[in-house]
Amino acid sequence: MNVQALPIGVFDSGLGGLSVLRSLRAMLPAEDVLYYADSAHCPYGLRTPEEILHRSATITSTLVQRGAKLIIVACNTATSVALQELRGRFGLPIVGLVPAVKPAVAATRSGRIGVLATPRTACGETLAELIRRHEDGAEVFTVAAPGLADLVEAGYTVGPEVEVALRPLLDPLVTSGVDTLVLGCTHYPFLRDAIRDLVGPDITVIDSGEAIARRTRDVLATCDGLRPGSRPGNLELLTSGGPKTVGAVASRLLGEPVVASHLLV
Repeated sequence: MNVQALPIGVFDSGLGGLSVLRSLRAMLPAEDVLYYADSAHCPYGLRTPEEILHRSATITSTLVQRGAKLIIVACNTATSVALQELRGRFGLPIVGLVPAVKPAVAATRSGRIGVLATPRTACGETLAELIRRHEDGAEVFTVAAPGLADLVEAGYTVGPEVEVALRPLLDPLVTSGVDTLVLGCTHYPFLRDAIRDLVGPDITVIDSGEAIARRTRDVLATCDGLRPGSRPGNLELLTSGGPKTVGAVASRLLGEPVVASHLLV
């Protein structure tokens, strides 16, 4: 079997993981990507750990059956709940996401950092342990942000609806004097422009996309799994939701035509 020719499997509760896909394409343009958007069960941030684990394992199994050589859990919530279990069940590399607290600590000048996350991630032990391990004296303000992923899933990335949702979350962080803001959900990078408009140019905004692409490259390199050549890789988008709607929103988020196919697992 030619592992190099196999696709990278990516899944998220919806389309937020396309922000990770953008970083993957920039760093590994030749790789084919098989993406599963679990839009019928989005957002994961409000679901029970048992539901999240079940969905994550089911989707991972489907991607493996379709030939994925590596899985990216492009969802902070699913990573915090299911990553270790998935690594124990499946015999291939699995890369997860964690909020970019470590680089935020390196970047901060004031020693005050904000983390915007889904409710499940915000209250989870994974984020708490990450902060304890890397805070290095910094003060970290965690904000649970219900509803933001839903806006992105509906295709709203700028405009009055987005501002109304963001302002009560961001204003207290600005007042608290944070100078670095971590986007702790893969949906949130699509709101970056709206966030910058509200927090101003002096606050550094960080997400995990580039770090995940780098980690994926390194893991594939160690097992001789990188796809050679300069041919742009293909994207196959599968979803548990409505393919017409999901495809339209994905096209808007990526700025290119995307066709989604329905696959209920």
